[in-house]
Amino acid sequence: MILINLLPHREEKRKRRKQAFFVGMGMAALAGAGVVGAIWMLLIHLTDEQIARNQYLGTEIARLELQIKDIANLRSEIEALKSRQRAVEDLQTDRNTPVHLLNDLARHTPEGIYLTSIRQADKVVTLTGIAQTNERVSELLRNTANSSEWLEKPELVEIKLANLSTNSRVRQRLFEFSMRVSIKAQQPEAREGAASAPKKPT
Repeated sequence: MILINLLPHREEKRKRRKQAFFVGMGMAALAGAGVVGAIWMLLIHLTDEQIARNQYLGTEIARLELQIKDIANLRSEIEALKSRQRAVEDLQTDRNTPVHLLNDLARHTPEGIYLTSIRQADKVVTLTGIAQTNERVSELLRNTANSSEWLEKPELVEIKLANLSTNSRVRQRLFEFSMRVSIKAQQPEAREGAASAPKKPT
């Protein structure tokens, strides 16, 4: 016996295909939403980590800036202390300079020269005096240039004949002179202190 299906089987297949298609679309949408959600959560996590890292870096930078500021203040204080120390050392040296200057002049002034005036302006000393001969003045210049520990760069400004009367009958032929000499920038005490100071290990 032959059975004939008179039901609309094509419509049923079409409905099943539609249902399968929609089910597949729904599953794909769910999978896509899951992937998007996972990526979103990952981006939020990475953003939070970056924000925390930026906050940590900002805190460390602020702390380092404070340390740099403290170091700059310390350096300025050290420079101020060094300048005060140099000022005190200069005052100490300048206080003893006139004594050493007179002592040096007394040692290196040859016989036959009489100093009548000594004037100091900063590091330059002007000497005026009377000499028996020109050779005595030359000897004073040589002594100051070659043997003095405190003086350097002697320079003859003027020398002229000066006839001075010792009494009414005797007239002596003398020379009146003027010279400049510089006080050495690094004086013997400072050089000795620098030489005796212990060297820092390298």
